[in-house]
Amino acid sequence: MENQEFKLIAKTFQGLEEVLAKELISLGANNVEIGNRMVSFTGDKEMMYRANFCLRTAVRILKPIKEFKAIDAEALYEATKSIEWSDYMDVNTTFRVDTVVYSDEFRHSKFVSYRVKDGIADYFREKVGDRPNVVLTNPKLYINVHISDDLVTISLDSSGESLHKRGYREATVEAPINEILAAGMIMLTGWDGECDLVDPMCGSGTILIEAALIARNIWPGLFRKEFAFERWKDFDADLLQNIYNDDSQEREFHHHIYGYDINRKVVSVAQKNVQAAGVSDIVTVEQRDMADFTQPAEKAIMITNPPYGERITTDDLLAFYELIGQKLKHEFVDNDAWIISYRQECFDCIGMRPSTKYALFNGALECEFRKYQIFSGKLSDRRVEGLDIKTDEERQRNLHYRPHTSRNRSEGDDRDQSRFDRDRVPFGRRDNHGKEEIDERHLRFLRRFGHSLDGDQPTEERAPREKRPYRGSRDGDERPRKDYKRDRRGGKGGDRPFGGRKDFGKSRDKDGKKGRGKDKPSGATTSDWGFDKDGKPFKRNDN
Repeated sequence: MENQEFKLIAKTFQGLEEVLAKELISLGANNVEIGNRMVSFTGDKEMMYRANFCLRTAVRILKPIKEFKAIDAEALYEATKSIEWSDYMDVNTTFRVDTVVYSDEFRHSKFVSYRVKDGIADYFREKVGDRPNVVLTNPKLYINVHISDDLVTISLDSSGESLHKRGYREATVEAPINEILAAGMIMLTGWDGECDLVDPMCGSGTILIEAALIARNIWPGLFRKEFAFERWKDFDADLLQNIYNDDSQEREFHHHIYGYDINRKVVSVAQKNVQAAGVSDIVTVEQRDMADFTQPAEKAIMITNPPYGERITTDDLLAFYELIGQKLKHEFVDNDAWIISYRQECFDCIGMRPSTKYALFNGALECEFRKYQIFSGKLSDRRVEGLDIKTDEERQRNLHYRPHTSRNRSEGDDRDQSRFDRDRVPFGRRDNHGKEEIDERHLRFLRRFGHSLDGDQPTEERAPREKRPYRGSRDGDERPRKDYKRDRRGGKGGDRPFGGRKDFGKSRDKDGKKGRGKDKPSGATTSDWGFDKDGKPFKRNDN
């Protein structure tokens, strides 16, 4: 029975499901299937212990004990009460129920928790005449309830506290990055300790420590004081001890990890955490401003989590991201930089085109994790790498017309490629999905001068002015014309609107004489004076 396999569920953050699935496969899990913010798999008790101890991107590991359909609260109560709870707990076992609900019938997670608690309590009351107690802090048994429409899954939570609480954090700072997200970001880059790693805005050092653990292949559970399964009735202490003492997968790291931050107190916090994790021999944390960042001596990768703007002004934030872009271009040449942020304007200020993007959540913020490849050398050398990098001259030439790319073509499109590449969309702006957006102002410009929206060819002859509807009219009827003298923007005297042209009037030169010699007086109109072919003014005849 010890080696019997059962279903398990590993919860994670959105965007890290594939990373978690690869971790489970490397551990030897079977029947790995990716879901939404979770990965299901099968394994025995040892696999469940190893999943808690070794996985870097899992939030918690659940062991489902019953799955059923319930159309109302009464059905939920009866199904919960029918479970043999004596196999997992007794009347002296304190427990807690956590609920996640995605259902039209069950809309309140706390109500669901109450009904499940009532089913467990009544099960023991009918069986032994007493009931176990519910506690919210440090219970002996964590119970997880997940409802999707009418499908209910009741599981035992083998992790207890979230697995992001590794146990090495001695001190913290405001809004530190989650350990699971930090590890997932590092694993998404593909870095495995083959070169140096730099975080110029390291904060409390989470990315640095997770990178050091990955580089040496040290399991994150090594620092954990307790898992929830250690309080279960069938807990195998010897099995967990064997997993704890197994260091056969650890390895040497022959490079170095560098972290910098402008705040001296934050640097002190990061140094304490690095020392508590036991990786101070390969991690160096120093106080340094991003403005003082210099080119690393060895090849390196940058993974960093810059500020998002909650505690500094927007203008300062955008200027800071411009500084990041300048430092990458001039002080991180021939290396790759990975940056996570959630403001598009911040990414725009970096001033470089990313080669890779991942959608991730940092808490409740929907962020993007972007890769920037910084190259040196000639433009032709860069194009060998397959990158679309243009010179300033090319950008100016293609300012108004941008050619389609092959990614706009759907599979099976049999149009001639050369003709397809010649198509141009005037004044186009490509969005993140590869579609063409046309600014409405440009559309009006094109229609006015007879351009086609599909290319450079003119459309059919423009309709006469009197037959065209006025801008803003719905039915095509002409709107009343304005009185030119009364409503024109220029106006006269004190009635003139702001920005209008002044009325011509009399002017005097510095000697007090009217006019300006042979030049046209400033108070005259073009009907009184003219210019000959040599540019000399002359007064027109009155007749």
